[in-house]
Amino acid sequence: MPTTYEIPLSPTPKTFSIDIGNATYQLTFTYRNVTEGGWILSIADSNGNDLLNGVPLVPGVDLLAQYAYLGFGFQLWCAVDANPAAAPAFADLGVSSHVYVTVP
Repeated sequence: MPTTYEIPLSPTPKTFSIDIGNATYQLTFTYRNVTEGGWILSIADSNGNDLLNGVPLVPGVDLLAQYAYLGFGFQLWCAVDANPAAAPAFADLGVSSHVYVTVP
């Protein structure tokens, strides 16, 4: 049975380590304050080697679906409380917009 949990975040760009499934990853959340910008996710392995860079936090979709060939073995998705179709604003990440991981 799949397990889903929220990644605890706050509206501040940051890099941190997290155990997902059987591996440790470094997640980096940055905010690009430009037209059509927003929150961006990058993923590195536990040694800091880049695995995936510049994934926009688009709500309602598996953020890793198009990267299945990388074999992460889990899903990441974003949701916004007030407007499920809206991208998370800078001050909303971890407050009214959330990032979830689902591990099969």
